[in-house]
Amino acid sequence: MASLRDIKTRINSTKKTKQITKAMEMVSAAKLNQAENNAKSFVPYMEKIQEVVTGIASGSTNARHPMLQSRPVKKTGYLVITSDRGLAGPYNSNVLRHVFRTIKERHKSTDEYTIIVVGKVGLSFFKNRNMPVLDSIVGMDDQPEFADIKSIASEAVKRFSEETYDELYMYYNHYVSAIQSDLTEKKLLPLTDIGGEEQAKSSYEYEPSEEEILEELLPQYAESLIYGALLDAKASEHASRMTAMKSATDNADDIIGSLTLSYNRARQAAITQEITEIVGGAAALE
Repeated sequence: MASLRDIKTRINSTKKTKQITKAMEMVSAAKLNQAENNAKSFVPYMEKIQEVVTGIASGSTNARHPMLQSRPVKKTGYLVITSDRGLAGPYNSNVLRHVFRTIKERHKSTDEYTIIVVGKVGLSFFKNRNMPVLDSIVGMDDQPEFADIKSIASEAVKRFSEETYDELYMYYNHYVSAIQSDLTEKKLLPLTDIGGEEQAKSSYEYEPSEEEILEELLPQYAESLIYGALLDAKASEHASRMTAMKSATDNADDIIGSLTLSYNRARQAAITQEITEIVGGAAALE
């Protein structure tokens, strides 16, 4: 049985851990509020740019662009969004496990795919498994600006146009609520899901030509999809970390309660033993 000193030491160390996890929970809660606002404020821009792109793509028979057209797939790109730090529950493991399983099912050789990864956790995961990482970005701010991911987003779109890969999938955690996030797989390129008459809400007259507008607008639209997914994923990350830290704090409370009970029992046993020894010694002197 552990000594009173050992139990007391464990209680004190658990209390210190609880203070840390409680502070991290509060910090994540504050970051979540801002990240959720960022993700929501970006939605109107995404809806408007999609409306314009859809209006051109579905309303004209002359407008054509390589990003809108499928081609034979020789190589697939995977854009995976993870975090730079752990302690976020299943936030990273859900995405990485799904991507890893998907790649193994779809491809027999590393020549058939390449990976673009956001986050140090994902980068370490793929490098440790000798999987081909084409590009990566780490050290992302908790409230990222578009300029922070402009380079990797524009390169991802540019490489599709250069036929480095023939399709690009994106994987991230979609924020639903503080206690729920959904693993999302989205085909980013080619942009085959923006057409359809039911999506075109407005008609426009274009100057210059529709082809020239698409040439400029489509890459921006694809980059915006990446940035929107990143904002969404950041909100999910903060929510997952807040939930994980709350669970850790609750577990610390349970451990402290259990250790306190053990400490009191051990202390009572020690006092009882001392009383017994005193009584026994007094009886021996009579």
